[in-house]
Amino acid sequence: MPRFDDIRLLRIRYLRGPNVWTYRPVLETWLDLGPLEDFPSNKIEGFPGRLTALLPALIEHHCGVGERGGFLQRLTEGTWAGHVLEHVVIELLNLAGMPTGFGQTRSTSKHGVYRMVFRAREEQVARMALLEGHRLLMAAINGDAYDAADVQKAVAAVKAKVDECYLGPSTAAIVAAATDRGIPSLRLNNGNLVQLGHGARQQRIWTAETDHTSAIGESIASDKQLTKSLLASCGVPVPDGLEVNSAQEAWEAAEDIGLPVAVKPVDANHGRGVSLDLHTREEVLAAFAVAEPEGSGVMVERFIRGQEHRLLVVGGEVVAAARGEIITVTGDGRSTVAELIESQLNSDPRRGAEEEFPLDLIVLATDAKLQLELQRQALTGESVPESGHEVIIQRNGNLGVDCTDQVHPEVAYAATLAARAVGLDIAGIDLVCLDVGRPLQSQGGAIVEVNAGPGLLMHLKPAVGSPRPVGRAICDHLFPESDDERPGRIPVVGVAGSRENAVLARLVAWLVGLSGRHVGLACRDGLFLDRRRVDTRDSAHWAAGRRLLVNRQVEAVVIENGAATILADGLPYDRCEIGIVTDLEGAEQLAHEDITESDQMVKVLRTQVDVVLDHGTAVLNAADARVAGMAPLCDGEVILYAADPQATPLAAHMAAGGKVVTVRQDRIVLAHGTSESFLPGLGRLTVWSAHHAGVGLESVLAAVGAAWAMAIPLNLIGAGIEAFEADLQLATASLQLDQSQTAGSLQLA
Repeated sequence: MPRFDDIRLLRIRYLRGPNVWTYRPVLETWLDLGPLEDFPSNKIEGFPGRLTALLPALIEHHCGVGERGGFLQRLTEGTWAGHVLEHVVIELLNLAGMPTGFGQTRSTSKHGVYRMVFRAREEQVARMALLEGHRLLMAAINGDAYDAADVQKAVAAVKAKVDECYLGPSTAAIVAAATDRGIPSLRLNNGNLVQLGHGARQQRIWTAETDHTSAIGESIASDKQLTKSLLASCGVPVPDGLEVNSAQEAWEAAEDIGLPVAVKPVDANHGRGVSLDLHTREEVLAAFAVAEPEGSGVMVERFIRGQEHRLLVVGGEVVAAARGEIITVTGDGRSTVAELIESQLNSDPRRGAEEEFPLDLIVLATDAKLQLELQRQALTGESVPESGHEVIIQRNGNLGVDCTDQVHPEVAYAATLAARAVGLDIAGIDLVCLDVGRPLQSQGGAIVEVNAGPGLLMHLKPAVGSPRPVGRAICDHLFPESDDERPGRIPVVGVAGSRENAVLARLVAWLVGLSGRHVGLACRDGLFLDRRRVDTRDSAHWAAGRRLLVNRQVEAVVIENGAATILADGLPYDRCEIGIVTDLEGAEQLAHEDITESDQMVKVLRTQVDVVLDHGTAVLNAADARVAGMAPLCDGEVILYAADPQATPLAAHMAAGGKVVTVRQDRIVLAHGTSESFLPGLGRLTVWSAHHAGVGLESVLAAVGAAWAMAIPLNLIGAGIEAFEADLQLATASLQLDQSQTAGSLQLA
């Protein structure tokens, strides 16, 4: 059997937005198969068997066959190594817990060179999956030593990158809920800071904290003594307690309050350093030593009998509740306590160190609170309990039992009142009671803590009971459904093509600005906020468009997208209200993308039409039948434009009741079905053109179509076009003059 050189990875790039392949981000790799181009899978001795032995779940891949086992059929009949690599990478992602069903491999005009893509939510994870998949594939092709253990190492490497790079489960749940409602999301850092929505209509989250989360409220919640005093003043039941500075003070406070007591840090959370049901001086002193390192101070409280509960309050409502249980192990007369913890508790598949596990691993060696608990029972990790003897491991164990449907209305009211008293829109309310289905006062229950930025995993993946849609509750809190049918979205206008597109983008932005919106513009002439050019560099690219979408001042954006940008990065937005396609020129500059003729540009620029929202509009140049032919790809309406009213696509579109912008009698005409009217506010085009050099007629028609689609008043469109300054230098100079005059008048005033 011949030995093959490694497949060469010529180019790897992450397409961040909608692209020629799909609406979602993908990793695109250009592959050179080398000699493998002449050896499809069925001509490499033993290869299909070696590969399926390593990755047996490949049988689940349907591939183009469309049914289970479809890819294996292709593998047996003969398919090329680039296509096989696609499926290997996808399977590694599946095994790492990040399933992706999308991948494609296409040949290029160069012998043996392919473009392979697969769905990739995060670039570094995708790159790791590609690296490990490439290594696995070459080992299987050449029959090198590579076994199940190596597969597990590859999966572990991908999973480690997932854990490092992906959103945490709480943030991911909120983002998923936003996606379900059609709200766009942008990750703002490598952690869990995420923007939901665009521009002026955005909301930001950081795990379970939002733009509405009060910094003062967070500070209050971190001070347990202050929190208790505020809650008590509102009539919320809380345990008596005192802050102490030493172990001796802790014992004196316990005597004053009355045993049993609880000892906890003043400002820690998640149960760290908390010791419960303390009855003796020795226990209190030891508990002080456990609590002191976890916070800035230590508090001694009256111990409340019952089970610990966590109620999640969002926007003044309890949306989920979870109950904790005392965690124990049972002796068998042979095993040590440490061994019982491993066999009876840590063996539970619901326990793990990563965030996605609903229950935590119990690590005796580093858990001072557990060591203290065992000490109170006259035990250590090496003790061997008698058969049947129950050993308490945690008195306030993981809150893993859903009890949302059992919460009494009075208990829910107390929880929401506590959140309001502290000043938090989202809060985790910890309370202790015997029965959450009864009022707190009747059973001596109390609220013991209010937490800002609470974790959501206990509600998303309870160990017992039904998951609760807490991500959706937070999303609905930020974007009430009754407020807007298109939450989080501002008007986005995308301009695709190459012919005068910078001027066209500026003209559209000018018209949108006249309608009263703060407009952001990214085009080859620079980056603009309203009429101010804040960056003079070419801004017709993904990064500039994103800058506009994160700007809270912007109420509408116009973004120029050339074919090169779409191919290299994808679009900077997920969907748009207006998508303009002007022409299919520029193929001669894209030979490095394997594009050499204008017909190939259709697949590239159709991306702009594909992302138009169902309430939006595609504005297409009917002078090119191929551009007009993109109309069926649009989810929304279509406006065609052409200077020649006899252009073939116009007549058919009007006959179907569509909208058209064209020219008759030297004036711009707006047609809708059989009705036509001249654009008011604008006279004859020959006169206008004489004073507006640099603006082509087709650009004017496209801008009119876009403004018409955005419901800008027609007389304002006409007047705006009349007043537009095409010369960029004159336009910016005019703005500077306006600003200096304004500043001067302010000084005189």
